[in-house]
Amino acid sequence: MITRVDDYLHKVPLSGAVPEQVGPFTLFRTTTIWPYYARPVPGSGASIQPADIELVRERCAELGIPLSFEWVVETCPSLGPAAAAAGLSVVEHPLLVLERADFRPAVADARCEIISADDGLVRQARAVAGLAFRESGTAVGTAGPAERDSAAAAMAADTVAALQDRMRRGVAVTAGAFTGDGMVASGTHQPVGSTTEIVGVGTLPSMRRRGLAAAVTSALVEHALDNGVDLVLLSAESDAVAAVYERVGFHRIGHAGAAE
Repeated sequence: MITRVDDYLHKVPLSGAVPEQVGPFTLFRTTTIWPYYARPVPGSGASIQPADIELVRERCAELGIPLSFEWVVETCPSLGPAAAAAGLSVVEHPLLVLERADFRPAVADARCEIISADDGLVRQARAVAGLAFRESGTAVGTAGPAERDSAAAAMAADTVAALQDRMRRGVAVTAGAFTGDGMVASGTHQPVGSTTEIVGVGTLPSMRRRGLAAAVTSALVEHALDNGVDLVLLSAESDAVAAVYERVGFHRIGHAGAAE
């Protein structure tokens, strides 16, 4: 299972990046408006050393791109210590998966649906996620519909166009939760073959503690399972956030590492 997850995570950047081998890593050079990262080659069994990190650092400096790494901790346990020794900030997050038999649909007092690539909807979904991650965690916060509308209106046109392109190509599927206040939660899944990852699930901070994130996740899982996917994965910001996904049927299989 964890090998399949690692393989998927090595393929999914290819929808928006060009791969380049740098030592034991694949460096994904972006072809869109946001940066990607380097990953250890799945199945290589390489023991990562600080000198390997420096190779990627040098190449990123040549290209003028940020230095960052993502990996599955259990398949490359040497990367975290090597990255820390090279002066990078290292974090680990719970890594969870869901299979069809484990799915427990969640509902909330909101309409949850897959959205189209309509300009207004795309702006709202991105704005909701941005506000959610700016006030991270699960506690009720301050940002609400007014802040969403302001962020959506100010969003750069190239950001909206890039998101629309991914949706139209089918490499990203986005869901929204709607109440009388408009879109109040959103999230996306990114299918590659029969595996997908759910990313960017967020609720307007002022609307938290209403089951909206679980309901959006449930809508994304239902769409994935109805469209040829039989394994859904995600990484959670914290144990508290992981508990939200566990209510839908996800279970932990390891840790997702990140360094920058």
